[in-house]
Amino acid sequence: MGETIAKNKKAYHDYFIEEKFEAGLVLAGSEVKGIRANRVNLKDSFIRFVNSEAFLFNAHIGRLETTHHYYTHEERGSRKLLLHKKQLVKMKKAVEKDGYTIVPLQLYFNGRNLVKIQIAIAKGKQLHDKRQDLKAKDMKRDIQRAMKDY
Repeated sequence: MGETIAKNKKAYHDYFIEEKFEAGLVLAGSEVKGIRANRVNLKDSFIRFVNSEAFLFNAHIGRLETTHHYYTHEERGSRKLLLHKKQLVKMKKAVEKDGYTIVPLQLYFNGRNLVKIQIAIAKGKQLHDKRQDLKAKDMKRDIQRAMKDY
């Protein structure tokens, strides 16, 4: 993985991550410029299947003021994901049969300046699971503080 642009921290809090995949994105030029300027938010985004193809919905990619209005893009529009057929079949099966969901984890440039997105098959957490994670996080922080003072 290359330079990380945006992370979806909420996904790690709300889901158990089962398996991760790397996907390409179909983007317009103004969208790539917005991504380079770090105007990206994946917080409430999700992935759905439309006609056996995966699409990223509700991901916010901001516009630049320097972009001409004719070439601008829809900020929260749908964007097609580029995946291998086997990966698509595996994800679709997990969603339909096993009740999993697919969430975006992070957006980044790979080594050749291509925009990639890391997505994952995930299972939703219950409230008690989130509380356990928060307790573990607090304990880890306390241990780090104690070690620092020691």
